[in-house]
Amino acid sequence: MKKVLVIHPNDSSTDFLKPIYADIPNATVVRGGVTRADVDQEIIKHDRIIMLGHGSPGGLFSIGEFFGNSGGFIISHGTADLLRDKECIFIWCNADKFVNEHNLKGLYSGMFISEVGEAEYCGTPSSQEVVTESNDYFANELGKVSNLDLNEIHSYIKTNYGILAESNDVANYNNNRIYLV
Repeated sequence: MKKVLVIHPNDSSTDFLKPIYADIPNATVVRGGVTRADVDQEIIKHDRIIMLGHGSPGGLFSIGEFFGNSGGFIISHGTADLLRDKECIFIWCNADKFVNEHNLKGLYSGMFISEVGEAEYCGTPSSQEVVTESNDYFANELGKVSNLDLNEIHSYIKTNYGILAESNDVANYNNNRIYLV
């Protein structure tokens, strides 16, 4: 059985992502209260690393003081080498740029709209209702298959999130930015 580490900084604006890992048996879930060195040690001990939250091309944001002195990121350039031989899922805005820059592999997102302001910024103006529908559907669908092989996860998400994408512009935008390498 694969040992799964979930890194999901404690941030109420990304709580909708919790269903992604809610049903993973024996997962180690890190939401805060540890140092970056602690997280690095956990990465070493696990086979699959799921990283969720807000981020940028530079990595996954560490949100407040929850991760001590981490320079604003809990996953960053300094973490990339530890992730190289792991099965990874990277879900944060512009994770694709981080993955590509460091030649990492896994399932990952490009720019990912999870807030109304991001929808406006991306030229996909939407109501909170549309954004919430997309967020919840994505997280629930990914949660249904988060224990599967990454190829199976990718295929399932592209197909099933794609169903919502037919009627939800935010889901369409996001679904076009879910990748596997």
